Amino acid sequence: MSDAAALVACLRDSPRVMQVLTILRDLDLPDWRLVSGAVFQTVWNARTGRAPDYGLKDFDIGYFDPDTSWDAEDVVIRRVAAAFDADLSPLVEVRNQARVHLWFEKRFGEPYTALASTDEALTRFVCPAFAIGVRMESDDTISVAAPFGLDDVFGMVLRPNPTRGAARGWDRVVASAKARWPELTVIALETAL
Repeated sequence: MSDAAALVACLRDSPRVMQVLTILRDLDLPDWRLVSGAVFQTVWNARTGRAPDYGLKDFDIGYFDPDTSWDAEDVVIRRVAAAFDADLSPLVEVRNQARVHLWFEKRFGEPYTALASTDEALTRFVCPAFAIGVRMESDDTISVAAPFGLDDVFGMVLRPNPTRGAARGWDRVVASAKARWPELTVIALETAL
């Protein structure tokens, strides 16, 4: 089984992830992906024998709409929130990737150039294990985008993104992940380069 097929199998074993993917497929947002924690943490849970939802804080959704107005994004945020039941809706966070450059530096203290797609956003995530996005297609297949591959997610390795170095807040990110999955291996920036 390929790594992508193994990742999809892990996701299909999580009822909540599948519920999120199914609802998003039906909403048909432009260039959307379920990204980050709900993806890599589901894999880690499968690898360590934990329940599929263990440690999941939220479901991050990226989509790409060239309309970078706040009003247009707000319409999508409200539409997505209305599509989920009250217990899941507060956990679903949707953001237009075409707008990220407008607020990222102020919030995270790092420059951020404009993106051309949701998949391009993955190349900017803090580490390769986090840089995975999935989408349920209209035929119920799950497509996978992973610009750095899937070795780190299956190896349970945290290392800084090789194209940006250690992000601001890296130590906090590592501590949070290690507290929930002590099996993780952390590779320091000096070693990762």
